[in-house]
Amino acid sequence: MFSVNHQKFMEMDELSLQKVPYFFVIDFLSENVEIYQEEEIEKSGLLIDFQTFSNTKKEHKLNKKIEWKAFPETKESFKTGFDKVQKNIRLGNSYLVNYTRKTEIETNLSLEEIFYHSEAKYKVFYKDFFVFFSPETFVKIIDGKILTYPMKGTIDASIKNAAEILKSDPKEKAEHYTVVDLLRNDLSMVADDVYVDQFQHIDFLKTWQKDLYAMSSEISGKLKPEFDGKIGSIMQKLLPAGSILGAPKPKTLEIILEAEGYDRGYYTGVCGWFDGKNLDSCVMIRFIEREHDKLYFKSGGGITHMSKLEDEYQEMKNKIYVPIH
Repeated sequence: MFSVNHQKFMEMDELSLQKVPYFFVIDFLSENVEIYQEEEIEKSGLLIDFQTFSNTKKEHKLNKKIEWKAFPETKESFKTGFDKVQKNIRLGNSYLVNYTRKTEIETNLSLEEIFYHSEAKYKVFYKDFFVFFSPETFVKIIDGKILTYPMKGTIDASIKNAAEILKSDPKEKAEHYTVVDLLRNDLSMVADDVYVDQFQHIDFLKTWQKDLYAMSSEISGKLKPEFDGKIGSIMQKLLPAGSILGAPKPKTLEIILEAEGYDRGYYTGVCGWFDGKNLDSCVMIRFIEREHDKLYFKSGGGITHMSKLEDEYQEMKNKIYVPIH
């Protein structure tokens, strides 16, 4: 398994060193790494809409009333994995675990329609297998500088003083500090002079169901000479993304695999567009996947020792939305 992937990461390095543009998709456990050069994207059935690259063709009109139903698991079912996570946190095995669930949904929208009509910084439709509309950048590389924007903490924007509440909530704050610290350490593996440029910046996310505020920070560094131009090696070092895993990484991954009891697959993996010089990549969250003839929405949140079952269960359900308005 490892050697095949290692080969793929090397292939990414070769292309980026030769300044050949390509799009890549890497699943959560880096078991599947796919690379598409520009002329292959069309044939692959991939639809991509990034800020730096888009291959969407036609204007789509939506002439129907959206039907949307979610069937979240019971709180008892959610609690099983939640308790495993909390137990590990109490034992000191982890201090932040990103616990995610898989929820069946029903909608009269096709995955392609969701792709065309949702609004997000990053959108990909993948061969009628999955679609995502992610607000979260993973890393950007611009002129030898690497930047990351960890996003942790969301709140319903209709709550009075929502942004202030989010910034000062002890649990959300602890979670945010942890992820910023983790990603600062991660970036230090591939970059020098790593700094937190912006801390606890509030983003507004508009959705069909409700408006949300999300909290993010900006961290940057200068790529070390041995990683310059090597996108594959950089990804291999940084994955899985800290914001959807937790800390410390190796042990937290074990906890997640035991507590979740389902395969994340491409969900919480990363994909990116290298334009021959610079890179823009995102974490594949806000994710809908087709399994046989059913659709599943995968969502979750960070768990710390301060997390309360009711709140986390509610947050997982809050995130089951499409940003169509």
